Amino acid sequence: MKLEIVVVPVSDVDRAKDFYTALGWRLDADIAPDEDFRVVQVTPPGSPASVIFGASVTDQAPGSAHGLYLVVDDIEAAHDELMRRGADPSDVFHDAGGVFHHADAEARVPGPDPQRGSYGSFLSFSDPDGNGWFLQEITTRLPGRLDPATTSFASAEDLASALRRTAAAHGEHEARIGAEDPDWPDWYARFLVSEQAGTEPPS
Repeated sequence: MKLEIVVVPVSDVDRAKDFYTALGWRLDADIAPDEDFRVVQVTPPGSPASVIFGASVTDQAPGSAHGLYLVVDDIEAAHDELMRRGADPSDVFHDAGGVFHHADAEARVPGPDPQRGSYGSFLSFSDPDGNGWFLQEITTRLPGRLDPATTSFASAEDLASALRRTAAAHGEHEARIGAEDPDWPDWYARFLVSEQAGTEPPS
């Protein structure tokens, strides 16, 4: 089973459409079979799941969706992009007591996680109705969190970031073995997959 759709309740469909597409989310559909029913579907870049809003698609109160999460591999770059696209995000923060953050803001500490640990840095933003989104920085998955047979990247930028991390790790690998690695493509591939899946990286 794969999560396919999240429904977000909005009061003004066109305003919501303008907001989310301005973030760079792909517009998949805007269908209005009659004057009382309209479905708009958008998809965040690289996401396997989409977001639907519209008229008569939910009985939830506009703005009542909270705790919606998007994953990025560079929280500060994502903050800058959201600012540029008009989303007015919060500052980047981490939690004083652990990996995931508390529901209230009291335990939030300004800035990314000091060790820049995967899962540890966040920011938030809201759409015009007040539906609340969080971004979480994840660079390395915990073991078992992803199927290694389904490695994928959300964008060319994400792949480039992963390749830079892989190149740095491979440089350390070559320093350990004291020679150039003629099989570096195989090593790169194993490292990229292991980083996403949270499995043991190549030695």
